[in-house]
Amino acid sequence: MPVRIGIPADGHAATLGPGTVLRFTAQAKSTDAGERAALVLFASGTVEHLSRGGPVEALAGDIRAAFIARTQRLPEPGSELLPGLAVGDVRAVTPELDAAMKASGLSHLTAVSGSNLALVAAAGFGLVALLGGGRVLRIAVATAFLAGFVVLVTPQPSVIRAAAMAGVAMLALLLGRPRAGLSVLLLAVTVLLLAGPRLSAAPGFALSAAATAGLIVLAPPLARGLDRWLPHPIALAVAVPLSAQLACGPIIALFAAQQSVVAVLANLLAEPASPIATVLGLLACLAMPLPALADLFAAAAWLPSAWIAQTAVVTAGLPAATIAAPAGIVTASIVAALSAGVYALIAPHRPLRPRLRILGAGLLAVLTGTAGGWAVLAGPIALVQRPADWAIALCDVGQGDAILVRSAGRTMLIDTGPDPEPLRRCLGDLGVSHLDVLLLTHFDHDHAGSSDVLVGRADAVLHGPVDTPAHQGQLDRLAAGGAGLVDAAAGMTGRLGDADWRVLWPRRDEKVFPPGNDAGVIVEVSGGGVPRSLFLADLSAASQGMLRRIAHPHDETVVKVAHHGSADQDPQLYAALNPALALISVGAGNDYGHPRQTTLDMLRALDTPILRTDQRGTILVSEDERGLRVWTQRPTPAETSPPAPSIRTPPPPTRPPSTRPPSTRPPPASPRPSTAARAP
Repeated sequence: MPVRIGIPADGHAATLGPGTVLRFTAQAKSTDAGERAALVLFASGTVEHLSRGGPVEALAGDIRAAFIARTQRLPEPGSELLPGLAVGDVRAVTPELDAAMKASGLSHLTAVSGSNLALVAAAGFGLVALLGGGRVLRIAVATAFLAGFVVLVTPQPSVIRAAAMAGVAMLALLLGRPRAGLSVLLLAVTVLLLAGPRLSAAPGFALSAAATAGLIVLAPPLARGLDRWLPHPIALAVAVPLSAQLACGPIIALFAAQQSVVAVLANLLAEPASPIATVLGLLACLAMPLPALADLFAAAAWLPSAWIAQTAVVTAGLPAATIAAPAGIVTASIVAALSAGVYALIAPHRPLRPRLRILGAGLLAVLTGTAGGWAVLAGPIALVQRPADWAIALCDVGQGDAILVRSAGRTMLIDTGPDPEPLRRCLGDLGVSHLDVLLLTHFDHDHAGSSDVLVGRADAVLHGPVDTPAHQGQLDRLAAGGAGLVDAAAGMTGRLGDADWRVLWPRRDEKVFPPGNDAGVIVEVSGGGVPRSLFLADLSAASQGMLRRIAHPHDETVVKVAHHGSADQDPQLYAALNPALALISVGAGNDYGHPRQTTLDMLRALDTPILRTDQRGTILVSEDERGLRVWTQRPTPAETSPPAPSIRTPPPPTRPPSTRPPSTRPPPASPRPSTAARAP
């Protein structure tokens, strides 16, 4: 039974490959229907390496590890991309650089792909040709080079797909039909789909095939059309990335919430550097027995790698570099029509007949009307209707948490979510450029993975227990940007504009629960226009029960449900909280089955309305004399959610949010210990 595994990164990670045998204790999670892997295993504790496979696999692992170690001594950001370009290891790519690569349309360069294998095969083919070898020998050596490269980079799905297509292409060469490009592609796709039917639902496979088809079918006519305005070499250079973008754009629109406007420009600038980095990186691997020569090749490979990374960062930072659009068939249809229009405009063709011109005009009118309707209902015009007086904003960042709390012009962000781009988009849409307080409840990637985006943008950082050098590094970078660091613990209070906040959990020097989910920082905010709210991070039922017995929270107006609505909840705590509104931050189609039905049933039994980011997108909450007011980015999908009861006006709290007397002067936004706070 195939499974996916997640193990902690260590010094042995780079040597993992085919034939590796591991022994560890793990937590098992079921996967979604249709996935090849039946389970996901998350290792806990020590991972024991029992075997590294045969001698070939072990040698490939040593070469890979030695090359990665060399790249780590080189400056960023080139050193982040180089292992991926040369040997397919993308662990060094930071979330911020990965977001820039996606926004600039260069994510296909992040790791090994078909272009890398084409280079390796061409090197073997050309070497034998240079030595006077015949066609059969050239193809045999090229095939051997391919096989060795696949072992070196490990047989990842993208590598296997590209290798299969390269193998079929060499078969065409062997049969004396080198120009049968489209036929070769169709044969390769057919063979791969017969061997693995699940590939039919894999976006990576569809993109790989579409990009190749675009290069074969669209690039030549586009180059001929561009010849009318550009010199032939430049026309050809522009036609290659443009053809791939036109072919892949509609597929990307099916599952991505943004379209890159700068992809053609970025690829035009970065693509020439990719083969140079790949070749020099592979030479550094082959020169491993000669460390000085290997260092020289690695340093030389760093230059084109740094160029690619810098191209991504600069182009992604251009105004309107990406266009936000809801993923789905409507956006894909619009992008397909635009792609067809661009192709028809550039590629030479016969004048259209009158009937075809009328048909084209009608189609353009329909698409324009569709785009206009989307703009009113869910696009830019809809954003203008967003209320400006929100107090709580639950950002849609996928499977993670990022919650804004605002009072009297002061803003707190609770966690950052896993990926930088959704966080940037939410902050930009809400006009938040500066944070008075950043609260990192704990350091799991889905809660603190985008903290680097906020370097230089936060005055103070409250954080949970730190247990690894990597987590401390995140805090050090925030501190270097000017933020004050505060180790949060129960009893700490502060002011955010006109609102009070206080930390209920964890206890100082917590001994029962280790750093992580159960020791996450739990904060309550109230007053100053903020409804009385409790944010439960990722606490489990055990730590929720301890919080209930020690801090006695109750009668909350808004509750952020713990751990994305997992089944591990304490019903007694939620009964005591009796929230008027439950918020769940969760990613659509996540691997964990969140939110669980038992949790939803528990909240409905309390007559508590539920709002989820996977269904409603970003959620804004405010409060006035009439009670809570809610704005959501999307309407409730009727087929997945029953009608929610009306949000009730919460009863007034039976105790004040803070035992401190209110301040008579404008309060600071930064956190501070409070001696007047009631000790839990």
